[in-house]
Amino acid sequence: MLLALQLLALSLSLTLSRAAVLVDFQVAQPPPLPKNAQTCTIEILQRTFGNSYGDPEIVQYTPPTNCGPVGSWAGISLNFTVTSNGTQYDRLGTFTFQNVEIWRTSTPEPTPSGIIWTYVKDVTRYIPLFSKQGSFILELDNIVETGLNGEYATTLYATFYASSAQYPAAPQANTIIPVTTLSNTNSNVASVPPAFSLNVTVPQNAVQIYAELYASGNGDEEFWYYNAANEYLDDLDDETYGNGPFREVRLLVDSQVAGVAFPYPVVFTGGIAPTAWQPITSYGALDLPTYFVDLTPFVPILTDGNPHNISIDVASAETNHSINGNWFVSGSLQVITDPSPNRTTGKITKYDVQPYAQTSTTGNTTSGVVITVAANRSVHIEAEIVSGSGVVTNVVWSQQLEYSNTQYWSADFNTQNVVQTASGSFLSTHNGVSSLVDQFSYPFNVNLSIVDDGTVLHVLVDHSYQRTSQPSPFILGSTINEHQVAYGIWNEGSSSPDGTNNNTFSYSDLQGNTYSRNVNASAGSIAFDQESGTLAPYSYSTVPAFFPLNPFTMPKPRLPGARKIGS
Repeated sequence: MLLALQLLALSLSLTLSRAAVLVDFQVAQPPPLPKNAQTCTIEILQRTFGNSYGDPEIVQYTPPTNCGPVGSWAGISLNFTVTSNGTQYDRLGTFTFQNVEIWRTSTPEPTPSGIIWTYVKDVTRYIPLFSKQGSFILELDNIVETGLNGEYATTLYATFYASSAQYPAAPQANTIIPVTTLSNTNSNVASVPPAFSLNVTVPQNAVQIYAELYASGNGDEEFWYYNAANEYLDDLDDETYGNGPFREVRLLVDSQVAGVAFPYPVVFTGGIAPTAWQPITSYGALDLPTYFVDLTPFVPILTDGNPHNISIDVASAETNHSINGNWFVSGSLQVITDPSPNRTTGKITKYDVQPYAQTSTTGNTTSGVVITVAANRSVHIEAEIVSGSGVVTNVVWSQQLEYSNTQYWSADFNTQNVVQTASGSFLSTHNGVSSLVDQFSYPFNVNLSIVDDGTVLHVLVDHSYQRTSQPSPFILGSTINEHQVAYGIWNEGSSSPDGTNNNTFSYSDLQGNTYSRNVNASAGSIAFDQESGTLAPYSYSTVPAFFPLNPFTMPKPRLPGARKIGS
């Protein structure tokens, strides 16, 4: 069934390509799932999102029974295929299942001739959710009005991979606890500020807890890396938002910081340089990254049978740590329990965590404006965990993170450049054995120039996603290196797409799977594509026939600080 779907998608893509329909994609690895296992595929939902603001698709899910015992699967993938034509902005999409967010995505902007994209996501870590009946919610807020007529026709399939001697059942948590709004009528994400808090009750025999966090900037926080430190706003003549560019996502247990994340800056396809994101989106636009924290040191506190407060917020480097509106956040707790029903006990033996990161802000206004915001953060927590079975585990959880953002503004404010990097190293050991590892570096550089009396925009985005991550003992560890250089021009007097997008991507994981892809695009058409590795459908190198997009009218690009371009 899965092969048939892939062939159908390929056939449809080729047919649509001949008809000048744009096939969009994000460069990413195919899911590392068994190639020859028995599979079964079910349709989760179909929906065309027209005027859908505040009107999500809500369906009831029942687990399949024809791929072995329910919950014993070797893996699960979701296949999301979308078509659209016309003029429309990019829209955020959230998938909520059993009140847990399991995927955050966004839509590429369509063309009048139409676009199609398919993304296949590995959701194996959510097997405990897929093992029971429940509600599945896709929220994709879209608005159709004069000048914006694009609708998004969506289909979502789930494919289950049966376990066998060759492909054992995937390791999994015993339960997953949502840290969301718990709504049954719309997306379960929370808007911050203010901080989002939820009281949760953890099984008394829990012995390990791993938190997964979703977080992305929206509205005045979409281009958070371009926001300026408040002390220099008067020098910028209201050309951007305040509260600075530094953002830290914090996870707190009963008001104590348990872990943090420095978020990756995802550029959505309508952001800054729309012509640069056709047909290749920026990295993360179709599958936003998530962040993991080991909450196991707090197990002795959380297993007392009482509700405890879990909070998620986003902080800046300003004195009061304020941010603008808004960020969308959610979380979940993946819990491992002991075979014994007896309560887990123990204590936190060391807690060395400051409430906020250490930050500094410097600047120069001699010629234009140059502002640098820097931050560093450390978390170190140790605990002794005693299970109901009597097993003693010494846990050490540490995080070291660094951040720097320098903004360069020309005297006339028509040149805005950002050089930012965030990096860090997370390590959690249980009795000296690594349980969570995360080493990352997110270099992010943007050169933006507005010329010809404000009618022409030139943008160069040079950014990387470099991450080695083992989120937990039951989630496959991997290393991803993606480098993307995208250049786009937006000209009010022209309707011809003008952009380039060059990608170098590699993936490897602890099961020996590999994948690499070098792919370049120009003027909306693929100019070079090379793919290899054990996960590649087949290895190839090709220079496709070059067919630039036909001229069409795009929505104006969204710019940092709500700047406007053109008349």
